[in-house]
Amino acid sequence: MTHPGDPGYAAAARRAASERTRAATDAAADAAAPAASAVTATADRPRRRPAPQTLRRRLLVVIAALVVLVSAIVGLVSVAALHNQLVARLDAQLVQATDRAARTLGDERDEHDDRVPLPPEGAEALLRIPGQPVGAIAALVTDRAVVTFGAIDQEGEFVDPPQAVAPVLASVPTDRDPVTVELDELGEYRAIAAPTDGGYSFVVAFPLTDVNATTAQLAITVAVVAIAGLAAALALGAVIVRRALVPLDRVTETATLVSELPLARGDVELPDEVPVDDERTEVGRLGTAFNRMLGHVSSSLSARERSERKVRRFVADASHELRTPLASIRGYAELTRLHGGDLPPDVLHALGRIESESLRMTDLVEDLLLLARLDEGRELRRDPVDLTQLVIDAVGDAQVAAPDHEWRVEVPDDAVTVTGDASRLHQAVANLLANARVHTPEGTEVVVRVARLAASGGAPARVRITVADDGPGIDESVRATMFERFARGDASRSRRAGSTGLGLAIVRAVVEAHHGTVGVESEPGRTEFAVDLPA
Repeated sequence: MTHPGDPGYAAAARRAASERTRAATDAAADAAAPAASAVTATADRPRRRPAPQTLRRRLLVVIAALVVLVSAIVGLVSVAALHNQLVARLDAQLVQATDRAARTLGDERDEHDDRVPLPPEGAEALLRIPGQPVGAIAALVTDRAVVTFGAIDQEGEFVDPPQAVAPVLASVPTDRDPVTVELDELGEYRAIAAPTDGGYSFVVAFPLTDVNATTAQLAITVAVVAIAGLAAALALGAVIVRRALVPLDRVTETATLVSELPLARGDVELPDEVPVDDERTEVGRLGTAFNRMLGHVSSSLSARERSERKVRRFVADASHELRTPLASIRGYAELTRLHGGDLPPDVLHALGRIESESLRMTDLVEDLLLLARLDEGRELRRDPVDLTQLVIDAVGDAQVAAPDHEWRVEVPDDAVTVTGDASRLHQAVANLLANARVHTPEGTEVVVRVARLAASGGAPARVRITVADDGPGIDESVRATMFERFARGDASRSRRAGSTGLGLAIVRAVVEAHHGTVGVESEPGRTEFAVDLPA
């Protein structure tokens, strides 16, 4: 145990003090760390953007600002005018009281001496004059010092004011002009100082209490009336602005409805025109211009639809008429080959090419005829279709056509059924498989899946068919137009030039005719087409 007299006592005390200081520093740092973290988190938090200022809100803000401005101007002018009028009236009373005081002091003049002596009763002589209000103060001043002063209290008695007001009263200029002075706890006063023939001066001061109280009462009244007027103006302004902006709301609703219409294709029926109350107003001119635009858009859409119908009819008629001569060409080519006898080899080769090209042209005509019929909105068959068996059959056909690819099917154990046209759906699936077969190299794995998608987020239940491959992928510049007619894939994905560019267009047309959707996702090493059909 160490005692104060020991040599190590001081060193031990210093070590203990150092340890206590270090502990206190660490505790302060630990306590400051959460606060610093909170400040950093607050600084890193993104600021919320202010709400947008709508036209209705801006109009109400302008109305409120105008009402406040007018009320402030009227209130300030009214309060100032009343205050000045009351002060002028008080100054008139003060001047009269000063004149009476001068006459009273003149009455005290000695008949043998023209000088005016100090009244023996002091300042009370000035306060005893009739007409002096409650709170009035009088003082006799000589050599810039108050000799005597007094005041009238609420009971009409004469009392001595606080000594602190004496220097203020003594400093009032003796020019008989009313001035405002601050008499400590007594408040503001209007005071007049006038000289006498006796070598001294007197001061008469009236309180501004009633004037200030009346002015404050008027200011409060104006403020209350202004607030009530502001509330009434906002309420009435909201009604007027809402009624004035009703035509704009109609224009907005009609424009929103038009923006949601499928204007890209088909016969579109635009909504009715916006009713216009008065074309001479700004809102009326806007409604008139909007109705004129709707009429122009409607006529343009009608002209476009008529032109598209003519084109579709021409394609359908041409395709239909081309089927017979193409069949005749194929027939005559086959007949010539069968009964040609000793034809030269080049002639036989030419006949074979005629047969193959006529066959290819027949397929093209059939595809165009199918697209034309789908564009015309012809009803498809509505029968129960087993997609599981349909996909298995389509993959089997593709495997026979391209044995150098790896084909895999993933379907549920039970049947997945939709309502539609079995032959058209089979053609759509076959086109997707042909697209994967033609545009991917040998050895590519193609996986076809059928799955049920449960209803979620208000969307109904669906059935999804996916065709995925691990080929080179689709260039991003091609994806936007690959479902268009006569579209061609990029060179990196295509290894044959035999496609007509109508396969994916037929897929989209068939799927949309069944009220479904088709999409594609692609990256190098993976491409997936997805077809969603209503369950």
